[in-house]
Amino acid sequence: MNQFYDVTAISADEKELKRIATKYGVKNHHIEMTRTISPLDDLKAVWKLYRFLKKEKPELVHSHTPKAGIVGMMAAFLAGVPNRFHTVAGLPLLEATGTKRKVLNFVEKLTYSFATKVYPNSFGLNEIIIQEGFCQLEKLKVIGKGSSNGINTSYFDKTLFSESANQSLKEQLKIEADDFVFIFVGRLVGDKGINELIAAFKTLTSTALSDHLNLNLNLNRKLLLVGPYEQELDALKTDTLQEIEQNSNIISVGFQPDVRAYFAIANALVFPSYREGFPNVVLQAGAMGLPSIVSNINGCNEIIKDHQNGLIVPVKNTEALAEAMRDLVDDEILYQSLQHQSRKRIMENYEQEVVWQALLAEYKKVTDHV
Repeated sequence: MNQFYDVTAISADEKELKRIATKYGVKNHHIEMTRTISPLDDLKAVWKLYRFLKKEKPELVHSHTPKAGIVGMMAAFLAGVPNRFHTVAGLPLLEATGTKRKVLNFVEKLTYSFATKVYPNSFGLNEIIIQEGFCQLEKLKVIGKGSSNGINTSYFDKTLFSESANQSLKEQLKIEADDFVFIFVGRLVGDKGINELIAAFKTLTSTALSDHLNLNLNLNRKLLLVGPYEQELDALKTDTLQEIEQNSNIISVGFQPDVRAYFAIANALVFPSYREGFPNVVLQAGAMGLPSIVSNINGCNEIIKDHQNGLIVPVKNTEALAEAMRDLVDDEILYQSLQHQSRKRIMENYEQEVVWQALLAEYKKVTDHV
């Protein structure tokens, strides 16, 4: 967008904001925001952003994430910004109940009321917004076939990583040449399905020896976890944490700025999330040639077609998850069939440049640029 517009990036994490702004050659402005329900802090953020927008007088403000959405859309509305776009990349409220759900519903409606356009990043999310009555229909639109940003398949490409580089990383992580490696990439929190994933993998490894003896099937299975814990926001169960620590077949490497090398040594993505918008990690895994096991939720079940480029399992179902993982390990014909379609489907439907052009067209409709 900075080829067509004077772009300013605004975010809460000042250090990361400056790094990204420098990388992409855009201006930046730091506004502190929390990720929790914090009305006083949120109003302070709205006030600070309002003052900045009144001074800068932008043609368009485009917000992402629920908290940046309410802060950004309210401040832009109050500052008289004519074009106020909000991308919905997931609804945390779907897992909330009681008073918290009512509060989050209200905030979501308020965000959309301040926006002039609302872009759910999947068709499933679009349907949920309509069903919940969050937004006027004329404001809603899904860009392209879904996704907030598409995927750069030239960047996420397994052929960029040599066999020697892959072997070196495997040795570092103590992964053997004949290990079947499941990978999860994302925050290690409850609503990403980590409790179910660890329980399913425990079942898989505990039955692996008997399977091997009786049926001569693959014994070596590893689970590679790439991502940070967020215990203060969505804590994992104690049993889950203990299993991650004690199971020698589970390898946790924490947050990694570049996940491609880890995809390159894996065989399949497992992503049993409870809720998503349009998960980038599933796009990334597919572009790297990996089939995916995903939960049957919006976004995931749009990228993955069951038994075409991956497997779809019910949400929060440990048994079904373990069975799907076992199928990929033990059924080589199934695995190769899914793998063959993985990168092809992403390239045909979610190439980044296509999404960018579609979004640029939305901007051009409402700005002075031709």
